[in-house]
Amino acid sequence: MKKTLKVVGIDPGLAETGFGVVHGSISRIRDYTFGTIRTSKAETLPDRLHHIFSELCSILDSEKPNLMVIEDIFSIKEYPKSGIALGKVCGVILLACSQYGVQAMDVPVREVKRILTGSGSASKSQMERVVRHLLKRDKPITPSHASDAIALALVGVFRNG
Repeated sequence: MKKTLKVVGIDPGLAETGFGVVHGSISRIRDYTFGTIRTSKAETLPDRLHHIFSELCSILDSEKPNLMVIEDIFSIKEYPKSGIALGKVCGVILLACSQYGVQAMDVPVREVKRILTGSGSASKSQMERVVRHLLKRDKPITPSHASDAIALALVGVFRNG
């Protein structure tokens, strides 16, 4: 019997954190949902992090997932502050996982691309098309943060289901 899981994928970002929830097994995706948690630059950093944390807690409370797969953060030499901000966002994501007893794992984006498309250098549009195909969905998945997050959730199901 195939193991059925509910996995949350997270594409972390301070302005937009994408999330995707996939329920199913390697052979059959039963259900899915996705969206974006948005914060405003007008808010203070603590308020933005609190908003992400609160929204994520709400998702974890309602979905009760088995696993969360988070896109591994990276820092670009030209923009080191971006990597620091992403680290703070990931901190509140991991805190939410801990509070809800959800196992978390990081997966590098190149690995997600390789698993789903066969190429670690696939474009965002190629990834979105593959995700849509796997979900048997006709309409595009937007915004890209949500599409990336649902790709992460699919990888979690494929690896653990």
